[in-house]
Amino acid sequence: MNPTELRELTLEELSAKSVDLRGELFNAKVRLATGQLENTAKLKLFRRDIARVETILREKRGATK
Repeated sequence: MNPTELRELTLEELSAKSVDLRGELFNAKVRLATGQLENTAKLKLFRRDIARVETILREKRGATK
């Protein structure tokens, strides 16, 4: 997922994207635990995408932690 594409989304769309990615990460972890996940590199990609979305959300909200 490209950060420039994410910056074009609204706050609501970014929040929805974050929820979707977290759901996909959960499903991938379940598949990993049951031995059904063939490409384990997807876990890393999901975590990175979630981090990108959360970073851009914080930038747009102007909040710092």
